[in-house]
Amino acid sequence: MTEDATRRAALIAAERQAEALLAAIEEAKLIAAGRDERFIEDAIYALAEKQFNVARHWHKRIVRSGPNSVTIFSDKPPNRTVEADDVVYVDLGPVFEEWEADIGRTYVLGNHPAKRSLVRDLERIFETVQAHFHASPGITGADLYAFAQAEAARSGWIFGGTIAGHIISEFGHTLLPGDKDRNRINPLNVYPMSDLDSLGRVRHWILEIHLLDPSRTFGGFYERLL
Repeated sequence: MTEDATRRAALIAAERQAEALLAAIEEAKLIAAGRDERFIEDAIYALAEKQFNVARHWHKRIVRSGPNSVTIFSDKPPNRTVEADDVVYVDLGPVFEEWEADIGRTYVLGNHPAKRSLVRDLERIFETVQAHFHASPGITGADLYAFAQAEAARSGWIFGGTIAGHIISEFGHTLLPGDKDRNRINPLNVYPMSDLDSLGRVRHWILEIHLLDPSRTFGGFYERLL
């Protein structure tokens, strides 16, 4: 097996473990009305350590609900108590052995039709953008970002992210030297995503889809390996 195939297999294995972590979070019913976001974040950390032996997370655990769900990673909204009809998104970055995972999902606690429609569209738009990437050799980060924006608009949503993803690797990819924008799917990355990284290796990507309703009162988030 080549080095690239070995690295990709390890990243896929880490993502599968992250998916198992999400399943455990759902089974434990950690995301529930009446609990505040910080409580849920701490409960996720405890569950990850107890059931999956995860002590490191390459980025902070994020739980955002209601109006906080329109915010992005770098924002610092006030801690909020989840309400009965809320949309809630979870963004996790656990490290399994030396391999990073990055996974995000959105949940609707009630039966609000627009919120349920948003959750359905998150995965569908992800798959559309993913298919476009694989059908477009040499596509730049800027072009894929623009495509994601357009797909969101075609479905009646606003694309809420300032980026649409980033590279993922052995812990920690954020320390790799070089232009950081070349490692992100954003309007400033005018280089082919197929370019090698600063160490001469194939880059593996996470795709992020963050959708907002037209009134920007709620949003949803979905991410996994591109």
